[in-house]
Amino acid sequence: MSTPSPATAPAARTSPLLEARRVTMRFGGLTAVDGVDLTVGRGEIVGLIGPNGAGKTTFFNCLTGLYVPTDGEVRLDGAALPPRPAKVTRAGVARTFQNIRLFANMTVVENVIVGRHTRTTAGLLSAIGRGPRYRREERESLSRAQELLDFVDLRGQGNQLARNLSYGAQRRLEIARALASEPKLLLLDEPTAGMNPQETRETEELVHAIRGLGIAVLVIEHDMRFIMSLCDRVAVLVQGSKLIEGPPGDVQADERVVEAYLGAPDDEPPPADRRDQSEHGDHSEHGDQRAHRDQSDEGAESATRDRNQERTA
Repeated sequence: MSTPSPATAPAARTSPLLEARRVTMRFGGLTAVDGVDLTVGRGEIVGLIGPNGAGKTTFFNCLTGLYVPTDGEVRLDGAALPPRPAKVTRAGVARTFQNIRLFANMTVVENVIVGRHTRTTAGLLSAIGRGPRYRREERESLSRAQELLDFVDLRGQGNQLARNLSYGAQRRLEIARALASEPKLLLLDEPTAGMNPQETRETEELVHAIRGLGIAVLVIEHDMRFIMSLCDRVAVLVQGSKLIEGPPGDVQADERVVEAYLGAPDDEPPPADRRDQSEHGDHSEHGDQRAHRDQSDEGAESATRDRNQERTA
């Protein structure tokens, strides 16, 4: 895996890059994200986990401007992020999606070049007339796209249609397109979904290589082995609220996280005396039924004897 030159030099990992404060997202009477605070430092890899429906992707959409939060704010490098996807990308935040969203009928290299649109300045007239600025930016974008394809192990596949790539290669292409916008922060939404173990290991290596470029990463994932071995910190969302945040080992061992995924055990099993009463009640009921049957049988026998005596008389 070759390494393209980083867009910016890595800074101290302790300095805050992303700050989400009290982010809340409501849809009518439904609160999908409820007052979530989260920070990501420069060059840091942070995981975001939680059961299905916990609000993880909704939170991502609030960070990237797809949704305008009902309350709270999102800041990058100390400046508030405008709730517009293009402006968020230009500010330095890029993302991938849970479901692959490539331009299937465009070539691999064209998909990456599309990711450069916020880093080019040539206007419509320059593009139509193929002016000097347009030609220069076109060369720069093509060169950068080739570097990124090498970086994600797609060298030599630039002229293929994106739809002809394998599933794992399409996932890497989507990451390359996000990197083309020269982000400071990369958001990955379930990057290993549907992958086999080998592809998952390659994705983990790729994310570490991205961190090596000085780019911070915030990742949603359901593969616990992947997330716990990859991340510096992990935050857990449950029903839209942050349950816990900390080192992977601490989060993995927390009983609240286990309960969030597996459910709480029964705290009050039926008492033994209650079971005994139930059993005694069953025995009493069965005894009453047997007594009733015995009385019925005795009555039938008595009636039969009376009829026989009448016939004899």
